[in-house]
Amino acid sequence: MISYARLWKTMEEKGATTYTLRNKGQEYNISSSTIRRLKANQSVSTNTLDTLCKILDCKLCDIVEFIAD
Repeated sequence: MISYARLWKTMEEKGATTYTLRNKGQEYNISSSTIRRLKANQSVSTNTLDTLCKILDCKLCDIVEFIAD
């Protein structure tokens, strides 16, 4: 399973909110439905993960974690 718990932690550390993602996301095409998918730990595209790294200026390991079933 992929967990996005690290995303929320990184956002908190950087002072970012979902509002930040939506506003910057419009520039990068991150929709509010994608943010809902992240909150539900549902799959998102690698392009979305790349964009999140750009917005938050972080590495992939700062936003996702693989948890074995």
